[in-house]
Amino acid sequence: MRTKKYWGTQRVARVCQVSPATVAHWIDQGLLKGHKTPTGRRRVEAVDLVKFLRSREMTVPSDLRDAMGHDVIVVVDDDVPYLTALTKTIAKSDLGVQVVTATNGVDALLEIGRVRPALILLDFNLPDLNALQVVQRLLEPGRELDTEVLVMTGGMRDADVERLRQVGVKMIMNKADGVEVLLDAIGQALERRMAA
Repeated sequence: MRTKKYWGTQRVARVCQVSPATVAHWIDQGLLKGHKTPTGRRRVEAVDLVKFLRSREMTVPSDLRDAMGHDVIVVVDDDVPYLTALTKTIAKSDLGVQVVTATNGVDALLEIGRVRPALILLDFNLPDLNALQVVQRLLEPGRELDTEVLVMTGGMRDADVERLRQVGVKMIMNKADGVEVLLDAIGQALERRMAA
């Protein structure tokens, strides 16, 4: 799970090869997302610094990548052999993510609340709640869905696809398309999150 790691203006300046005053100016002008501590020092969260560097096509140093930790994705499917195979494939890929699994909707909601994932992979048909019901529970009053949801299916009705779109699900994939297509979609979703 990613923990918040903050960088001061001195460290940011070394990475960007500018002066600390320039970094302070970027933060004050809103060019680089950061905040001031009660003592007036400026701090930048690691993930925001990475977004800044990538948006300007600058190199992200390895110690910054290490400080961020790994993104967590929650994979939910009641077909345990498929879930196991998919989890192993994701772990062996170069996505660099930590995988948390669940086999039903209720457990998925608990895990999502616990780890606050970067992405949720959700089988449409689950034994207790379907993907639409899980997403609707994530959107209950007082809750915010700040995570992309990728729904996996063996096929579904157009009406279900439309309802998923209405609640904000942008990615719906057929399992028959294969794991490589799914891995590519996961990578794209993580890139969109990093660029946001």
